[in-house]
Amino acid sequence: MNDVKKDKEIIRKHEFIDKVGEKEAHKIKARREKNRNIWFGLGMMGIIGWSVAIPTLIGIALGIWLDTKWPGRISWTLSFFFAGLVLGCINAWYWVRIEQKKIEGNDE
Repeated sequence: MNDVKKDKEIIRKHEFIDKVGEKEAHKIKARREKNRNIWFGLGMMGIIGWSVAIPTLIGIALGIWLDTKWPGRISWTLSFFFAGLVLGCINAWYWVRIEQKKIEGNDE
């Protein structure tokens, strides 16, 4: 009976030590990268913004050109606007996913 209690106590101590170690590592990393976070955030906003804006603008330009060459019932501009927007959102998601993997990889 005493052995079981001692084992549980030892396990709790090790878990506590592990948690303290993880928090300390996180604090050290945050202190080391304090200035990077501001610029990193601004850079990510720029990457995400342009990765959505460029395909959308290309889609609009292509749609306008197609509307002048082959006018019809379907608005090519509107169709390619949405296609460019969807492509841009997928592109932004891709960039965020890559950066998230980098951040998570650095934590370990």
